[in-house]
Amino acid sequence: QVQLVESGGGLVQAGGSLRLSCAASGRTFSSYNMAWFRQAPGKERELVAAVSWRGGSTYYGDSVKGRFTVSRDNAKNMVYLQMNRLKPEDTAVYYCAADPDPHLGIIATSRMSYNYWGQGTQVTVSS
Repeated sequence: QVQLVESGGGLVQAGGSLRLSCAASGRTFSSYNMAWFRQAPGKERELVAAVSWRGGSTYYGDSVKGRFTVSRDNAKNMVYLQMNRLKPEDTAVYYCAADPDPHLGIIATSRMSYNYWGQGTQVTVSS
């Protein structure tokens, strides 16, 4: 079992930056692939970025490539999402999620693979 707690959301102007953090409990955190999803009002939850258990592989959604960076610190049980050049369309609730059983370590893009979720943190980007 793992618990995830996000922080770092808030209100920012377009073009600005935010850094989200996800604190994870559990002794096996370092074996989990981790991801950030987001959900805007009236839209489905989408995968934004993900990082493999060792941090050697990453995935980014097309809409955030070149602007967002995902990273992790296994010694601290933390996952981060650095968001730069934010746009109003980035406005959403951002969720941290864990895949406890990544097949061959491959990053899953389906939300069904992520068994553990945080409560979410709101990011609002004003124009």
